[in-house]
Amino acid sequence: MSLRWRIMGATVFIVVLTVLISVGVGYYATQSRLDVFVDRIGNDEAVQLARDLSREYTAAAGWGTVDTALSEAGYAYEGVRESGEHEGSEGESSELFHNDQVRIVVTDVNGRVVRDNLSVLARGAAASDLAGRRETVFDLAANRPVGHVYVDVNRAFLSTESHGFLSTLLYIVLAGGAVTVGVAILLAAWLSKRVTAPVTALTEATEAIAQGDTARLPVTSSDELGKMSVAFNRMTSSLETQRELRRRLINDVSHELNTPLSVIQLEAAGLRDGLQTAESASGHIIQEVERLRGLVTDLNWLAETDHGELRLTLEAGSVRELLAAEAERWQPQAEARQVSLSLEVSGDLPEMRFDRMRMSQALGNVLSNAIRCTDAGGSIVIRTWLESGDALAVSIADDGIGIDAADVPNLFERFYRTDQSRSRGIGGTGLGLAITRTIVEAHGGTVAVASDGPGRGATVTIRLPSN
Repeated sequence: MSLRWRIMGATVFIVVLTVLISVGVGYYATQSRLDVFVDRIGNDEAVQLARDLSREYTAAAGWGTVDTALSEAGYAYEGVRESGEHEGSEGESSELFHNDQVRIVVTDVNGRVVRDNLSVLARGAAASDLAGRRETVFDLAANRPVGHVYVDVNRAFLSTESHGFLSTLLYIVLAGGAVTVGVAILLAAWLSKRVTAPVTALTEATEAIAQGDTARLPVTSSDELGKMSVAFNRMTSSLETQRELRRRLINDVSHELNTPLSVIQLEAAGLRDGLQTAESASGHIIQEVERLRGLVTDLNWLAETDHGELRLTLEAGSVRELLAAEAERWQPQAEARQVSLSLEVSGDLPEMRFDRMRMSQALGNVLSNAIRCTDAGGSIVIRTWLESGDALAVSIADDGIGIDAADVPNLFERFYRTDQSRSRGIGGTGLGLAITRTIVEAHGGTVAVASDGPGRGATVTIRLPSN
């Protein structure tokens, strides 16, 4: 079963269940309250009628006005019955309703009938075995009982009427519930389509990406589904970038491998044919092997950082000594390219805890790039100073080929190389700065690159917490 039908089924099921529960609870709650109402009708009417009869008896000093009390209470049926039998008018329906449900019998203290509103018992007849609720009628002036009033409610009739009312109510509620279920089905169909459409589009786009195509999802809302589409498009862009970088990597690695292997092959052939001295050939071969070793080291570093296996061995040490050692280590390469390399230290620098080997590699990557990108006669300056906020800053500035503004945000991407470095035949795999950032961030620091544009040099600044 598809996700859309599952959502529709679950929504409709919940609505139907809610409607049924509401109908059941409403029906039985109303029924229980009507039963209580029927039970209370006789009691309340008997009490009220006894009070009215007591006032009439006291005012008339006898039973002369008993019919007045019954008429005012709505229980004098004889005249109405006769009129109803002859005319049958609809305006008397409420009176006739009373006529069918309540019998009132008034007796004196001796049990003789004073008044029977249904004329079943004659006046003065002995009243015995009367049904219904009995209340005492008092002479309020003398404060003594003068008789009784019996209120006999036709409970079977009232129960029938209440059940009829409940049946009508149930019909109305069920009709409303059916309309509600119909609306719920339409809403469920719309909602399920709205929810599953992006999922279906995501599935199709994922299959397209798996086949090597490019796909984007339309962003039609700002809710979770819209955010999913945005995240997918961002992932697609990242995959495209990685594909391009991987393609560049393959080209670069192929070139980086092919060049030293060709040199090694030529030097070995020259040595075999006696066209090259052993000393000269071995020197060239060793140089190219070192180049290959550097490429393999960078690739190993990539695999290590991808698997989160970077481990630091932190030791207290002097940053000044570390920078001096790096300047000394890279001085021969700078001199070989006729580039000036200098170190400037501002103020006293505190000792810090860092992994000396890792930081040497990070600085070495930056210095290697700077040397390769600086023409003969250029200069590279290593500066370090203590910033406010207990941050140590190290900058490596050159006046080389510079960086285009569009390339700056991508410099720390793995395998990324600028067009200038490609066009000028500058070596490298595009991993140096990515490795540097990983090492610096593992120390809790940051690294940034700035350049004023092509031909105006570049500056790499590393900031590390000093405590």
